[in-house]
Amino acid sequence: MVYRFISYIGELSLLGGRTFYWVFVPPFKFNRILTQSKRVGPESFFIASLVAFFIGIIMSLQMAYQMVELSAEIYIPSIVAISITRELAPVLTALIVAGRVGAGMTAELGTMTVTEQVDALKAFAVNPVKYLVVPRFLALVIMLPVLTIFADVIGILGGFVICVYKLFLSPSLYWSMVIQSLTAKDILTGLCKTIVFGAIIALVGCHQGLNVDSGAEGVGKATTQSVVVSFILIIMADCLFTTMFYFIWNI
Repeated sequence: MVYRFISYIGELSLLGGRTFYWVFVPPFKFNRILTQSKRVGPESFFIASLVAFFIGIIMSLQMAYQMVELSAEIYIPSIVAISITRELAPVLTALIVAGRVGAGMTAELGTMTVTEQVDALKAFAVNPVKYLVVPRFLALVIMLPVLTIFADVIGILGGFVICVYKLFLSPSLYWSMVIQSLTAKDILTGLCKTIVFGAIIALVGCHQGLNVDSGAEGVGKATTQSVVVSFILIIMADCLFTTMFYFIWNI
C-alpha cells in the first residue's frame, strides 16, 4: 500500500512537471482555457456559494450555545471570519470542485482514452498533455481561488444572518468585528492553498482519465478513484500547509 502510494505520487509529479513545462510552450490555446474556466468557475459558483452560506450559518449557531453562556457572542463574527477564510472556504470549495469538475474531467478523458481519441491525437503529432491537460490545469489553478474569494464573502454573510437576526448584534458591530479580526495574511493563506488544491484536482483527474484500463467499467472505476484520491490529497495538503504556516512561518 505504501509503495503504491509513493508510486502514484511519483506519477502525478511526472505529469505535473510535463504540464508545467507545456504551460509555457506556444501555441497558447486561450479559447480552450476559457472553455474549461467556465466549467470550473461560473458553473460551480452556485453550489460552492450555497455550501459556504450554510457553513457560515452552522458555525454561528454552533458557537452561539457556548458564547451566549459566556456573554461573549460579540466574538462570534471574528471566529467565523477567520475560520472561513483560512480553512473552511478553501477546503470545502476544493472538495466541491473535485467532486463536480474533477470527476467529470476523469470521465471525459477516460472516454477519450477508451475510444482511442487520445491515440489519434498522438498519431497527428498532437501532445495530449499540451492539448488536454494544460487547459484544465490552468483553469483550475486560476478559477479555484476566485471561487474561494466568493465563498469567503458569502460564508461571512451566512454568519451575519445569524448574528444579526438571532443573536441581535447590530450590523455595524458585526462588520466592525469582521474587519478588525481579518488581516491580509488570513485571506492570502487560504488563497495560496487553493492554487495547490486546483493543481491536485487537475493532475489527479487527468492522470486517472489518461490511464483508464478499458471499457465503461474502467471509466467508472477511474472516476470514483479520482474523487477519492483528490479528497485525500486535498486534506493532506491542507494539513501540511496549516502546519507550515503555524509552526514554521508563524502565520
